[in-house]
Amino acid sequence: MTDYLNANRDNWNDRASAHATRSGVGYQVQRYIDDRRLISDVVRFDLDRLGSVEGLRTVHLQCHIGTDTLSLARLGARVTGLDFSPVALDEARRLVAETGDDVDFVEADVYSALSVLEPQSFDLVYTGIGALCWLPSVQRWAEVVAGLLKPGGRLFIREGHPILWTMEERLTDDLHLRFPYFEQKAPLEWNDEASYVETDQPITATTTYEWNHGIGEIVTALLDAGLRLTMLVEHDSVPWRALPGQMLLRPDGEFALDALAGVAPLSYTIQAVRPAA
Repeated sequence: MTDYLNANRDNWNDRASAHATRSGVGYQVQRYIDDRRLISDVVRFDLDRLGSVEGLRTVHLQCHIGTDTLSLARLGARVTGLDFSPVALDEARRLVAETGDDVDFVEADVYSALSVLEPQSFDLVYTGIGALCWLPSVQRWAEVVAGLLKPGGRLFIREGHPILWTMEERLTDDLHLRFPYFEQKAPLEWNDEASYVETDQPITATTTYEWNHGIGEIVTALLDAGLRLTMLVEHDSVPWRALPGQMLLRPDGEFALDALAGVAPLSYTIQAVRPAA
């Protein structure tokens, strides 16, 4: 198989620069500099479910340029962000240097996290939208999560729903299921010059490789890794325009289906706990 890790890293290096621009497009990061109390829409969406993170030693896996990471710090967590893209981490460090938020960043792919972070030392493992699809094995991911958590610590993840990842976004007349729901050995290969948010810089490393993972596979992987599921909530919205031509923007920054509202879940939130010894 083509070296998916390097191809995906090259793509995310490109995206990181484009997403972190101060021009007002991308992730609109200037907002976090101008307003030191601002919390990202992704983190804010789940605040009631997340609960207090005050004082919790937290690792944010696949943290990208750090907007959700610094949001957790602003809620009182002691946060380390981990990502495999050196450009993303450079941008994340530059951002928190400008905002004054106390966040550490570490470079590694998810499967290597236990070699660069102290095992069983985190109260909270956090993962945000658009992360799991870049990993070929959800079982290996769950084992890493369990290995990072202290006894009594918890995983919190909000992610795009696997039924959404099966849909062909270029067909706008209906919901068209075209791609695998279940984890496959071979990835889907994509070639796309655009990102999921508006950018004013080109994406030149355009080839990426992705895998889907069904809800049952994700839950089973967490259970097999010794975690106890304490929350599974499916949502009718996502924080980006996943299906152009078929979605409405809500006041909270979420996108939901328009004419087909309620037909399919678009994202989910899972919480799982490592049982205390």
